[in-house]
Amino acid sequence: MAKAGRAAATWRAYQEVSRPGSPGLMARVRALPRMIRGSMRGDYPGLSRSKLGMLGLAVAYIISPVDVIPDFFIGIGIVDDFGVFLWLMTSLLGASGQYVQWERARMSRAGGIPKGGVRSQSVHDQSVHGHDVPGRGTTKGKGRRGVR
Repeated sequence: MAKAGRAAATWRAYQEVSRPGSPGLMARVRALPRMIRGSMRGDYPGLSRSKLGMLGLAVAYIISPVDVIPDFFIGIGIVDDFGVFLWLMTSLLGASGQYVQWERARMSRAGGIPKGGVRSQSVHDQSVHGHDVPGRGTTKGKGRRGVR
């Protein structure tokens, strides 16, 4: 029954990442350090310190040589680590998606610049990859720069 629950949580995380309008996988991954930093500073209310502690314990459990079920039991010894890994990934993807949406809403209320006065990486990526950055040339349709 626990395997079915983990599989369902993984499927929900995949659906969330691939939903139109939802932050993409790389936007979520790049937001992880900002989310953790914001949570530690108390700027981001969406991730409590207890949830952050649980995520840290999950990372420690995965990399620790001490397991509830030792890894030398072929097959079943890896299952507990994989279950913790799935929980960790689905939790991180979900939380970072919520963080990116919170960050976007915060920037739109502040007129494009967040409280700290520095644009986030996701906004930077949208403007650079969208080729609308003032003062920067675009190579769209011209091939590689400097090559004739």
